[in-house]
Amino acid sequence: MIVKASDAERYVAKPPSGLVAALIFGPDQGLVRERAETLAKAIVPDLNDAFRVSELDDATLASDGARLADEAASISMLGGRRVVRVRGAGNALSKLFDSFLDDPKGDALVVVEAGDLAKGASLRKVFEDAENAAAIACYADNDRDLADVVRNALKAERLSISAEGLDDAVSRLGSDRGVTRRELEKLALYVRGKERVTIEDVRAAMGDEAEARVEEVCDAAGEGDLKRLDLALSRLWAEDMSPIAILRIAMSHFQRLALAKSQRDGIDSAMRRLRPPVHFMRTSSFKAQTSRWSEARLGDALDLLLETETLCKTTGVPAEAVCGRALFNIAAMARARN
Repeated sequence: MIVKASDAERYVAKPPSGLVAALIFGPDQGLVRERAETLAKAIVPDLNDAFRVSELDDATLASDGARLADEAASISMLGGRRVVRVRGAGNALSKLFDSFLDDPKGDALVVVEAGDLAKGASLRKVFEDAENAAAIACYADNDRDLADVVRNALKAERLSISAEGLDDAVSRLGSDRGVTRRELEKLALYVRGKERVTIEDVRAAMGDEAEARVEEVCDAAGEGDLKRLDLALSRLWAEDMSPIAILRIAMSHFQRLALAKSQRDGIDSAMRRLRPPVHFMRTSSFKAQTSRWSEARLGDALDLLLETETLCKTTGVPAEAVCGRALFNIAAMARARN
């Protein structure tokens, strides 16, 4: 079945009991990931529960299609319905899912994440036509939806925002839901201690000047340039830059790389659609990084950055040290691609 855009948020938060599998796809990969996690958490609140959550990818299923039915039929040792997450799915898996949905095994919910699929794509059609499955498209937020996202995200942090600040924030966001979330987290961190966000706060936290000092670090890590990264980090530490702020800007950078990488109509077109746009002085570096990194490796880098942010917040380890280590590990990952 096809889930309408207006129903998507409610659907993933409270999926029907008879749902066997859902395909979540579209050009907004941040929104794809967000909705996939929301849907999975409706079944298993803790996605780190190895007894109830398993993860597969396109390559694994392409080489061993039986894994899908095996994982779906597995029973949790501690009880409860399981979730099987499939990332990076493509049309090559259409026949496998068609067969699985005709005769599903077990009671696990299969959550499938994919990129931008054309209207007639075979994988999309399988899920649209099946009564026990759902196809959920994820497109970039329009201004109205984006304004709601901004207000709700700030409300969760007990913050309000001025009308001028909201308009300015909306103008800077919208290319990818994941990027939007990170930018709003950065804004909330910047105004900590205040109750209302102003347009000056938005421009200071989300403007070019605020990110320029960290962009060089992101590019150096993305290119695998260890010497440049070391120098750029040294400058930030001398300026007392927050390690958490650096990590969040880095997450935004690698999410934008992943978004551009996922588009099928060429990197130049993908870069033109990014909001905010890539600065003209960084376009060569950005393009080189999209060639250097695979989508799977970008996912690994984002996971590492998220884990590092959690480490900085929840332990007594030196935040600068763990932040630097994560970025050097990412640079090493970039060098390994050569």
